[in-house]
Amino acid sequence: MLETTIALILFLFPLAYSPGPGNVFFAANSARFGFCATVPANAGYHIATWIMTAAIGFGFLAALERFPQIFVGLKVAGSLYVLWLAWKMLRAGAMSGAADARPARFVDGALLLVLNPKAYVIIALMFTQFLQASDVWAVVLITTVFTLNNLVAFSAWALVGDRIAVYFRTPQSARQLNTGFGAILSGVAVWMLLS
Repeated sequence: MLETTIALILFLFPLAYSPGPGNVFFAANSARFGFCATVPANAGYHIATWIMTAAIGFGFLAALERFPQIFVGLKVAGSLYVLWLAWKMLRAGAMSGAADARPARFVDGALLLVLNPKAYVIIALMFTQFLQASDVWAVVLITTVFTLNNLVAFSAWALVGDRIAVYFRTPQSARQLNTGFGAILSGVAVWMLLS
């Protein structure tokens, strides 16, 4: 099982640490509100990740295969949600910004995962590669390793966001940072929709 776990981590590394909707979202949120402010959304995302991954491991994927329109609906909804997050960033001002600005919440993190059909594809692919038999404990292990790996990756991105925010404390530079993150997140939303 140790060999499988190591192989799984190596398989997941480029997927978890490359720029995607979750990583960019947490980096941007941390740059705006600080690392600690990302904890509720990070918890929401990763609790939802564990539940969704376990559900797919135990057969949720079969329902998606029978009803592919669910996948299409999730793809559109997820892209629109990420685009909405990007729009909010593009409109944001300085770090000390508007009174209505708030860090992402637990539910924001959970929605980010639930509305990301790419996550379902990665999870399904992961199980096809690493689940050798119908073994409950293997599903739990793979689910847990996947979730913890993503938690470390997203936390690393949030730390980077928190550190670069130091250089963007003036209103003009903060606006540039928010515009940059918003543009990247917009690109991710379009990529999610078109792929």
